[in-house]
Amino acid sequence: MAEAKPVILILGPTAGGKTSLAISLANTLPGRGECICADSMQVYRGMDIGTAKPTPEEQAQARHHLIDIADPSDDGFSVDTWLSLAEKIIAEIRGRDRYPIIVGGTNLYVQAFLFGLFEGPEPDVTLRERLRGLAEADLRAWLERVDPVGAERIHPHDQKRTIRAIEVYELTGKRLSELQVQWTDSRPREDVIIIGLDYPTEAINRRINARVKGMIDAGLVDEVRRLHESGAIGRQASEALGYKQLVEALEGSISEEEAIEQIKIRTRRFAKQQRTWLRKFRAHPRSTWFEAEQLTPQEIVNKAITSISELASRPQSASQKTP
Repeated sequence: MAEAKPVILILGPTAGGKTSLAISLANTLPGRGECICADSMQVYRGMDIGTAKPTPEEQAQARHHLIDIADPSDDGFSVDTWLSLAEKIIAEIRGRDRYPIIVGGTNLYVQAFLFGLFEGPEPDVTLRERLRGLAEADLRAWLERVDPVGAERIHPHDQKRTIRAIEVYELTGKRLSELQVQWTDSRPREDVIIIGLDYPTEAINRRINARVKGMIDAGLVDEVRRLHESGAIGRQASEALGYKQLVEALEGSISEEEAIEQIKIRTRRFAKQQRTWLRKFRAHPRSTWFEAEQLTPQEIVNKAITSISELASRPQSASQKTP
């Protein structure tokens, strides 16, 4: 029986061309591949433009998994849900002797895939409702008080993970950042090859501004309006970058112009946070990183294929170490 294909994990900042690279690799690698989206908002049906979900045309070029699998009103979709589905799909793709290509994505999903999930307490509905009733600034202050290390890792506007970190501390007396220590102290899974895309700050900021403009031109405001007016968007989905700001505009809290500018600003901040987080994976023994701004898309594809071939031939356990 042929050895199972390694998982190709594509990492890089938002608006960095990961989807395009994944599709090209899926069609070029020997035996071809299939794409698995590791994005916590692309799972929701109807949230297409603002999540930069692969378009129908892109999906027609390569098979995609884990998009459009939940209603945006569903607040129960979690990293655990995604990970269980992803592992099943990876096995199915390998059964077809193809490459599973994970496109990251949401940091937490990538972390869980590489290092597994920690065993945290079950959600406390009463405590969560209490926390959701607090102002964002009060939530942030609470998190900084009980878990300052976690506060550095969690984006100030990420209400879902802020609430979870506070909940873990209040229920266990332990900091979430300490419970997640295996993500820095444990070995990552060995059946992965990482292809990373890097950009200078100025370059990725230009790409982000262009993407936001493209989303607005493509009808993002109308997409958010339809979801909001129909009551189809739940608490979890409404926190998505872009949707949150436009919902505020639709409700009259800010103008549409202010919302669009906020989307650009917060997306650039998010990309900065991503670049900081991604640095840890440069030391992974089965990874390669490209300065994407200096290469054409086809050059990146060609170099990635060469790197995948070389890295796949390296023994796993002999060189494996924590990134």
